[in-house]
Amino acid sequence: MKKLSLKKFLIAAFCAVAFSTASARAAGTALNTYGNGTPGPVKADHLTVELIVPPPGWDNRLEINAGLEFKMEKGWHVYWSNSGDAGQPPSITWKKLPNGVTAGAMQFPIPKRLALGPLEDFGYEDKVVFPIRLTIAPHVAPDNRDIVTAVASWLVCREVCIPGKALLGSYLTTFPLKDLVPSEVELADAEKYLTKPIASDMQVSVSSSPKEFLVTLYAGHRINHAEFFPYDSDLIANAAPQPVDPLSDGIRIHVQKDPTLKSAPATLHGIIKLSDTEGYEFTVPVTAGAAPLESAALPAILTAATLAFFGGIILNLMPCVFPVLFLKALSLMQSSTHERPRLWRHGLVYTLGILVSFWGIVALLLVLRAGGNHLGWGFQLQSPRFVAVIACLLFFMALSLAGQFDLGLTLTGTGDALTRRTGYSGSFFTGVLATVVATPCTAPLMGAATGFALAQPPAIAFVVFTALALGLAAPYLLLTIQPAWTRLLPKPGAWMELLKHFVSVLLFVSVIWLVWVYGQLFSGAESINSVALLLLALLTLAAAGWVLGRWPAHRRGGWIALVIILAAVAIPLWPQRASTNLQWEPYSAARLSELRAQGKPVFVDFTAAWCLSCQVNERVVLDSDGVQQRLRTKNVALLRADWTKYDPQITAALSDLGRSGVPTYAVYPPGAPPVVLPEALTPGIVDAALDVLPAK
Repeated sequence: MKKLSLKKFLIAAFCAVAFSTASARAAGTALNTYGNGTPGPVKADHLTVELIVPPPGWDNRLEINAGLEFKMEKGWHVYWSNSGDAGQPPSITWKKLPNGVTAGAMQFPIPKRLALGPLEDFGYEDKVVFPIRLTIAPHVAPDNRDIVTAVASWLVCREVCIPGKALLGSYLTTFPLKDLVPSEVELADAEKYLTKPIASDMQVSVSSSPKEFLVTLYAGHRINHAEFFPYDSDLIANAAPQPVDPLSDGIRIHVQKDPTLKSAPATLHGIIKLSDTEGYEFTVPVTAGAAPLESAALPAILTAATLAFFGGIILNLMPCVFPVLFLKALSLMQSSTHERPRLWRHGLVYTLGILVSFWGIVALLLVLRAGGNHLGWGFQLQSPRFVAVIACLLFFMALSLAGQFDLGLTLTGTGDALTRRTGYSGSFFTGVLATVVATPCTAPLMGAATGFALAQPPAIAFVVFTALALGLAAPYLLLTIQPAWTRLLPKPGAWMELLKHFVSVLLFVSVIWLVWVYGQLFSGAESINSVALLLLALLTLAAAGWVLGRWPAHRRGGWIALVIILAAVAIPLWPQRASTNLQWEPYSAARLSELRAQGKPVFVDFTAAWCLSCQVNERVVLDSDGVQQRLRTKNVALLRADWTKYDPQITAALSDLGRSGVPTYAVYPPGAPPVVLPEALTPGIVDAALDVLPAK
């Protein structure tokens, strides 16, 4: 099966041959051709196409708007200039224009995303008008009436993709007009959907990291939603989500790179789409590294730091931390007045212990992130391995908070000896212990802040994690300054368990989201299989939690649980086996005849790189283990008729089967007519077709 990254090269060849008039004539039935050049709409397969040229009027206008209009049947679509994972944009070639009249390039409106299975195209559904600017020389007679003609070519797709072309015509008239005619109103409305250049009060910047482009639009006001469309192919992962960071004066879009992209381009040419009628075209240099710290990003940093600070405060209420704080508060109540300066210094050392611990954690995370290309980790939720590990970690924490076992109690017991030291070292290690026992607990407000921090440059990450550490240290530090406030502390009790269980629910929700993200990083059957493996890993972690809960603080139970945990994490990280799929031969009429003469059953896959349905059927059905095994059992010869580049033999074979487009699937039993399968395949459909064949 061809990789998707090769499609654009094949599509270019397809356009050069399949949409050529000479080739069409040579093949006889090469393309569906409609129209005879007379004015008016032309009905084609699954769409109506029309050339619209309104009269310019007697006001000596030297430019008018024409347009190529497509009206598609429900579910069918045509393509933007960059078609995405597959497809081919419409084109127009002028055949006849009056002397003194010239036509500009066809303009493409703001596109939409068209998803089919794991792939995504860029194009238009229902109705679209491609405006074309006509320039009229001053000497053109005002009473002139003429017919202009042009050949339009297109590819229209749903589950099947059908190329076509039409010879279109329209009247070009110049005579006095007082009001706009209907066609002019329609074309004026179509111009609303065209992209605009970046305004003088706007700015776009693009930075490149190993996994993504960061596209930032500064517009002078907050923007909450945007999409990016590149004019060049093979730059981005078209079907990947595009998370956005709303800024106080614009928006930042995270655009995942195409996995096959070796190096970032020098410039990026694309569209930032804010709505169907608001899109801005730009070409800007691409800078290396993360997005620069702009003034517009400061509110986001302050928000993240604030959330982290209050999240750290809430961590003190967790059952794994609050008892330590409460016991420290009791000791403060017994202190005398003259000991207050010493207590305050102990509070500062305790805070330093927490800060050093958090700085060590964030340094380790940043080192892992920096080595992401080598270790397979990435902190942008773009690496399946990272998402799997984080999902397992959060699920394990949630099990502890839900009451299956007490991880915090075990950690507290382990570090108790260090905290019993006298002097400042005891206070320092108490801060270290508070950090250690707090890490299994994720307080509300904290997840979003730390997630933001790990996606930023190191300086910002340290700022946010420092705020988190200060939030955790703040209650005890304040109590060392004012020990009388210890009377305000509630006593440990049942309320702590309720809070812990509530936080566990939030963590379980986060795990559900991560499992969904994990599935989006794969395609077709691979997505389902990968999610199933991750769920099996989570079930195995639950078994480890049961061991810890059954034998709490037991050394042997701890070692058994550790082995189970390592096995659980290894399940989604285990390398996938190499493909053992059967090999497909290129189709030719001669090869088909040769195989049939040998008495072999033959399965022919009529496909194309620009056909999304073809790619989905191949990945989900034809490459599945069950179908592959049936094909082996029946000793079926496999031919792949690749119609990406126009082939008259394939066109003739499709015509013989009564089909005009792809996907088409045909089973040729020995000595019997071919059996044509439905466009949307399932394993059951293929099995039923193979049942009539003899076993080898």
